[in-house]
Amino acid sequence: MNPRVTTRSEQACFGGTQGFYEHISIECLGPMRFAVYLPPGASVEHRVPALYFLAGLTCTEETFVIKAGAQRLAAALGIALVTCDTSPRSARFPTDDERWDFGQGAGFYLDATALPWSSAYRMRSYVTAELRSIIESSFPVRSDRRGIFGHSMGGHGALTLALAHPGLYQSCSALSPICAPMEVPWGQLAFSRYLGNKPATWRAYDACALLVDGHRFAGELLVDQGLADKFLERELRPELLEAACARASQSLRLRRHQGYDHSYYFIATFVEDHLRHHAQALLAP
Repeated sequence: MNPRVTTRSEQACFGGTQGFYEHISIECLGPMRFAVYLPPGASVEHRVPALYFLAGLTCTEETFVIKAGAQRLAAALGIALVTCDTSPRSARFPTDDERWDFGQGAGFYLDATALPWSSAYRMRSYVTAELRSIIESSFPVRSDRRGIFGHSMGGHGALTLALAHPGLYQSCSALSPICAPMEVPWGQLAFSRYLGNKPATWRAYDACALLVDGHRFAGELLVDQGLADKFLERELRPELLEAACARASQSLRLRRHQGYDHSYYFIATFVEDHLRHHAQALLAP
């Protein structure tokens, strides 16, 4: 184990191990927690692909692990699951806990440039570089096979990180993502505070804007959206992603589901489809 990593707990799970860990983050200026599910048979001699899940507003590294029911299939497929917290927790700034949709639990997977947030709210660099380095040096996972997916704010994160970092991820998907944060209240609130009132700089964190600006993901993007989601019309706007992908000739499979809302019941229903989507790319020869 990397000496920077502290083990909080480890439990046997479907023949593998579900572990919870902590380390001192340089990017986030303090302790950050993450979780790793290792399937049976994972070892230094048999490294497995890693699939990163980015959670949504108010969630932690534990939410997906506890609620989604993904470990059974991950064990069968031979894929590691990595989850992380959604923001710094120890570096406290004024007003960082006054709202549920900004600050603590709402890092939006960007690197803040406005003070005081720029000193610690660096979730893009944390996920793509620091956490990835910790995972690949501490656990028996492959460094040439990684995927990323997420829910809501985390779906936004997965799409933007995959588009902005070509080649870093071999697979990408999202459940109920914030598709065009520049156009909706959640994104406008976060971007104006984290990045300042310079909309031109916001484009690097908006999947639709990234597509307009020439960024592409080499594989197919899988997106699932529930039509009973109370945030659908105001905050999520999948039709904007659909139009942007069509204009950019970006492969997208957008599925809409009657009766499903924004909850983890929706995620638990379709998580198997997402793991199999990732497995096609991550387990390819």
